Amino acid sequence: MKKIYVGNLPWSIGESELKDLFSEFGAVHSAAVISDRETGRSRGFGFVELDDADADRAISDLDGREMEGRALKVNEAHDKQRR
Repeated sequence: MKKIYVGNLPWSIGESELKDLFSEFGAVHSAAVISDRETGRSRGFGFVELDDADADRAISDLDGREMEGRALKVNEAHDKQRR
């Protein structure tokens, strides 16, 4: 299973829309839109988990695709290093 970073999301996109977008490539194990702790508003990025082959296809097909006038940035997520 691969975790995918999805950046430059339109502010109106929620977790269900993100899951629907990626479900055309296979079974979505999880989908999360990251929100600001104080305001609760979307920060414009999220993460999706798919099986490896489905994730590779989704990355190649969705990277750069326009959604509500914004070009999505889609790539494999890398774990944040601890400080």
